[in-house]
Amino acid sequence: MPAATNKADLCAVAEKEFGKLTALLDDVSADLASQAFEDGPSIKDVVAHRAHWITLFLGWFADGQAGKDVAFPAPGYKWSELKAYNAMMRKKNAGQSWDEVKDALSNAQASWVRLIGSLSDADLYGGPMKGANNKWTTGRWAEAAAPSHYRSAAKFIRACLRAAQSADR
Repeated sequence: MPAATNKADLCAVAEKEFGKLTALLDDVSADLASQAFEDGPSIKDVVAHRAHWITLFLGWFADGQAGKDVAFPAPGYKWSELKAYNAMMRKKNAGQSWDEVKDALSNAQASWVRLIGSLSDADLYGGPMKGANNKWTTGRWAEAAAPSHYRSAAKFIRACLRAAQSADR
């Protein structure tokens, strides 16, 4: 799927992918959400991860706009240390309930929508995101943080649901 190149398309893809993801989440019980699949993360872990990465993006944007140094991907971590960072975040979020994780995702999405709604096409796609130190536009970062993450989370959840159904047979 090609990346959005304007605000209307970015908002449309975000709404579409968030809708698909939340429809899937409605069918996931708290017990199933907490179950690790194939010795990997649980559905709850993946949803918490998506919510967290939206908040990271929002922080990156705010810091860049303020002229501050932007910590990519997070303070004290390099992109090459992403696995360690994600593992640390899974541990940190482990105590959250399924409802808290779903609320965090909804709140992060609402914050993302507010930010994108406040920006123009030129703000989103007129040049690199301030502080990012690469050529990606704010719109491209926004898409990676939300709709792209929703799409991959939905794919993971569908696989988990199929695995759970197979195990029940």
